[in-house]
Amino acid sequence: MNQTTTITFFRFARWRDRAWALTMMGGARLAMARVPDLGFWKLCGSGTGEGFTPTMNPAVYAILCTWPDADTARHRLETTRIFQRYRARATEHWTVFLAPTSARGAWSGQTPFSPVSEPQTGPLAALTRATIKPRILTKFWGRVPDISAMIGSDPNVVFKIGIGEVPMLHQVTFSIWPGAQEMAQFARTNGPHAAAIQAVRDGAWFREELYARFAILGDSGTWNGTSPLDKLK
Repeated sequence: MNQTTTITFFRFARWRDRAWALTMMGGARLAMARVPDLGFWKLCGSGTGEGFTPTMNPAVYAILCTWPDADTARHRLETTRIFQRYRARATEHWTVFLAPTSARGAWSGQTPFSPVSEPQTGPLAALTRATIKPRILTKFWGRVPDISAMIGSDPNVVFKIGIGEVPMLHQVTFSIWPGAQEMAQFARTNGPHAAAIQAVRDGAWFREELYARFAILGDSGTWNGTSPLDKLK
C-alpha cells in the first residue's frame, strides 16, 4: 500500500458557520484523534493572499490528512462523522488526493509523508511549511507581499493557497503546477522568491521547515464552482 495524503478545503458563507469553523480549530481535535486509519493530520485556517499571508480569511479552512491508501482515504472522508459535519455546514468543499513523491524536513517534530517513486512527467503539487522564528517576523512578512503577488501572477500555477495552524508563526503554502519544469522556473527565477530563499538560508529564519512534492491522484468536490484540476486538461 502507498500512503495517500488528502487536503480538503471548506468554504463557509454564513457568519455562524465561520464562527463554528473557528471554534473547531480546537474543538475538532478529539474527534480527529479518533478517526480510524488516520495518520498525521492538521487543522488549518487560511490567509487572504496567494501564499504565506498574515491576514486571516474567516471563510476558508482546511484539513490535511495522511492515510494508508487512496481507497481508505476516500471511505473515511465520506463516512466519518467529523468530516460529514464540516461538509454539512460548508457552502463548498474540495478534496485533492495526493501521493507523496519527495519530502524533506519536519512538521511538529514528525516526518509525516512517506514518498513513493516520483513520476518523470505530469502535474504535481508542492507544499512548503515553516515555523517562523518570532525575532524575524518583521523581516519575513516584509517580503511576503512581493512573493504572493509573484505567485498570483504566474500563468502556470493551477491552484495556490496559504494555510496555517497558527497565524503569523506557522505557515503553509500549497500549490499545484502542470509539471516540475514550470514549478522550478518559478522557484529559481531572479525576483522576490529567489531573494527570500537566499535570505532564509543566510539568516536561519525558520525554527522548523518542511518541503514536499506530490503526484496528483484525483479530487472530489468543487472550488469556485469547478474543479481546479480542470485547468490541467
